[in-house]
Amino acid sequence: MKIGKSKIIGLAALLVVVLVICGAVAFRGWQQKNTPTPVKTETVTGYLGGEKISLFEDQKFLDLAKKNGLDVDYRKAGSLDMMTADRSGMSYLFPSSKVAVEYGKAQKIDTSGADIVFNSPIVIYTHKQVADSLVASGLMSQENGVYHIDMAKAVDAMKNNKSWADVGWSGGYGQFRIDSTDPVKSNSGNEYAALVADVLNGGQPATTDSVQRDGATIQAIFGKSGWMDSSSEDSFNQFLTLGVGSKPMMIGYENQVLDLAVNQPDAWKQVKDDIVIVYPTPTVWSTHMLIPLDDKGHKLLNLLKSDDVQKLAWQQHGFRSANFSGTDGIKRFGVPGTVDQVTSVTELPSNDAMQAIIAILQKQQG
Repeated sequence: MKIGKSKIIGLAALLVVVLVICGAVAFRGWQQKNTPTPVKTETVTGYLGGEKISLFEDQKFLDLAKKNGLDVDYRKAGSLDMMTADRSGMSYLFPSSKVAVEYGKAQKIDTSGADIVFNSPIVIYTHKQVADSLVASGLMSQENGVYHIDMAKAVDAMKNNKSWADVGWSGGYGQFRIDSTDPVKSNSGNEYAALVADVLNGGQPATTDSVQRDGATIQAIFGKSGWMDSSSEDSFNQFLTLGVGSKPMMIGYENQVLDLAVNQPDAWKQVKDDIVIVYPTPTVWSTHMLIPLDDKGHKLLNLLKSDDVQKLAWQQHGFRSANFSGTDGIKRFGVPGTVDQVTSVTELPSNDAMQAIIAILQKQQG
């Protein structure tokens, strides 16, 4: 039987429809089979030192966290303050030093799972006119664009109530001082207090005996600063905002200016010709340690120690880590006066001595 042309066309059209339907069904099945199952996430919240907020708000970090089943949240707190804060609903504490961890242990916090995540040296931020004046007077030095300050000379000048004019900067008002965060609440101020105590002890780590001997001097040095911020983030922002008249010199972390250069390029452009980073001789290392308080805290710790986060923390936020080998050096940030290797470092005092430092400064504050 001869099939008409119109029937052939109809059968062909039907065949096309059948093939399209079958193809669509097959594609939908393949798509469902190959679409990744959404990762179930759980919220992890804790106390975070202010200098690490930029990392915790970085979308790349948040995306990595979600891939690992975490929605990361935080509350800002000073490294020492967080150890006495209400921990209800908290899964982690992320201070900026071993000292804070030991302080937490003394507050009956289980610190057995604490581990080092990042490192950053304590530095001093100042302004170009101050730096050049103090270099001329010999309190500071400058070589190949890198500034250092002799901490023995600086502490001696503060101990003897020298004015800014006495140390070489005629534009300064009042007594020479180096401002910091509150040393009984925040780590950067606390480590600066430790550095002062070491210098007063002849460059050796302070002891409980030396702290008692030098306690009045330590109190007097911090008394020069008046009111102090409890967050390193706030103090750095105040330094940038208030200018040379209010904050001639300020203790901070090296990573803060590196983070600024990467993540706030417009702000960095405005201040880069004035801001000077100064490496104290000697300085101390700030060791950022996370204390997990539950299983979610442990998951966050594992995430932070992963290669992806360690690389992100260095390249985008300036935190040094075990993965920093010098092959991806600090010059990548384009911040003048920074160094790959910090060579002049002193050790922090023992925990007992650090507790003694905190106690005498708490007593001063009433």
